[in-house]
Order: sequence, then C-alpha cells, then structure tokens
Amino acid sequence: MTRLQLQRDLAGLADPERGANLAWFFKTGKGQYGEGDRFLGIPVPLLRRTALRYRDLPLADIERLLASRIHEYRAAALEILVAQYERESSDQARGRLVRFYLAHTSGINNWDLVDASAPYILGDYLKTRPRDLLYKLAASTSLWERRIAIVSTLAFIKSGETEDTFRIAERLLSDDHDLIHKAVGWALRETGKVSRTALLNFLTKRYALIPRTALRYAIEHFDPEQRKQILAGQMPKSRRRI
Repeated sequence: MTRLQLQRDLAGLADPERGANLAWFFKTGKGQYGEGDRFLGIPVPLLRRTALRYRDLPLADIERLLASRIHEYRAAALEILVAQYERESSDQARGRLVRFYLAHTSGINNWDLVDASAPYILGDYLKTRPRDLLYKLAASTSLWERRIAIVSTLAFIKSGETEDTFRIAERLLSDDHDLIHKAVGWALRETGKVSRTALLNFLTKRYALIPRTALRYAIEHFDPEQRKQILAGQMPKSRRRI
C-alpha cells in the first residue's frame, strides 16, 4: 500500500460542501491562522480508519504528506505517525519518530493536528525524560510549537503530574493568541482532575495575568456558583469543597 493509494482513497471520500464548512471553521482566510489550508471534508473517524490501513508507510512518504496543503493528508500522516510510535517498544525507535516529529512541526500547523499528535508522541516520550525541550517550544515564535508545548503536558497529567503544566502555562499567560489561551485553559482544566486545590492555588496567584478565555476553560468543571465567584475575582472561600 502506497502513499499515492492513500491519497486516492482520501480523495474518494471528499465532501466538497463539508470541506467548505471546515475551511471556514479552521480559519483559512487571508491573514487567519489557517491561511491557505485546503480541506477535502472527511469526517475524523473515517479519515482515521482510512489512514490506519497505511500504518506501514515509510517516513519519506509521511514527510510528503505533511508537506501537503491538504489538511486531511497531514492529518492522516499524523495518525500514521502516532500508530507507528505506539507500536514501537524500543527507546531508539521511538526517539527516531520523536525527532522526525520535531523536524516537521511546520506541517503540524493547525490546532487539531497538534492536539491529535503532541500528547501521544512527544508528551508520551518525555514522561520519563527531561522536559527542557518543552520550555524551548513554549518560547518559540511558532504558534503551533507553543501549542505543542502545553498540549504535550496532557500526557503527564494522565500520569498524575502537573508541575510542568503549571510552569509552561505560566510562561504562556502573556501569549497574545486565542488558540494558546484555549490550550492553556484546557491543560489547566485537566490538572484539576488531579488536584483541584493545586489548580485553585494557581488561579488565585495568577488571576490578574490569566486571559479570560483561558480562565473560562480552566474552571469548566467547577460548579456554577464557584465559576461565578471566580469570574468575578472572588476565589471560593472553602477549598475543601473544590
């Protein structure tokens, strides 16, 4: 099974009307974050099933897919890359895939592509390794590399670790892009599943710096009265109830 066969399969699943709607949703207009991105209009579950039939594609073909302007080609490439990473058992093989991933962040250039790959490749790999790289990515001029930095920490949170999430979130509080605000808020919300007290402490200490969008995402799991208090700048009085 070849890359060209995969591309033909994906083209055969195209839905132009859905593609037009997705192009609007993912902000592909001039000057927008997804400028120039082209959509075939394939539902994610169908795209994933199709891509995984080609999980043995060599990295050279995955590289070609990631260089495409067609969004679903890049999404398929990342589905395959995640599958290849997950089936590898050796550090050497996984490290090679991580290095490939980091060398091709220019093709991981929309929020869904980051979210479907960063925790499962980079985040998973760094669970047992130094995480200095994430701090470098958080300082990148690339919107997508900054999002990769914070979203990768979701892998740590699932293992009960929140320290790096809080540290990277703090560095990104001054970011001027809404997609970073949303990602930071999402990651903070997930830390609350490990420790709501730790999340509340973070929000209390940095309340004045947290973008409103990030704050709203971060407190989605709080009860309505607590959300109302926090949005008004009043932290809940009893932390035991959080």
